[in-house]
Amino acid sequence: MARADDDRRFETPKGMLRSSPFRLSGDRDRFGRFTEWVARAMGTPWFLLGLTVFCVAWLMWNSYAPEDWRFDSQAFGFTVLTLILSLQASYAAPLILLAQNRQDDRDRVQIQQDRQRAERNLADTEYLAREVVALRLAVKELASKEFIRQELRQILDELDRRDEEEAEHAAS
Repeated sequence: MARADDDRRFETPKGMLRSSPFRLSGDRDRFGRFTEWVARAMGTPWFLLGLTVFCVAWLMWNSYAPEDWRFDSQAFGFTVLTLILSLQASYAAPLILLAQNRQDDRDRVQIQQDRQRAERNLADTEYLAREVVALRLAVKELASKEFIRQELRQILDELDRRDEEEAEHAAS
């Protein structure tokens, strides 16, 4: 029975395991899946619509709400909103790049597998082509119906001649 917290990997030679005291046990790929989720989410029209609604609501609130309720000054060019959007962009770009790197790795593996599959298919096709050629050559060496009929006629003619000769010898 395999343990979920087992650090051994079959593709890593024994003695080559790298361990970090700071690595958390559990799913090693959770952050990678999270980056892909962020990249997919930020590339949707719903994200853009939500961000637009958020910014419009922020601007409307800080422009038309009573002065005591406002938390970002229009006089300073909505500094807090600018900082929030900059922070979002500064985290979004690396997360999207990480997701893209993971996709590139998957594509590289898929291309390698496709190449190996194509090489196997080519080898199989070449083998089958050689077998078809061998079968064609073997079929050419086989006797055709007409050849067999002609041989049988010759044998029958020869047997008829022998019968006639035996009949002549018996009569004489």
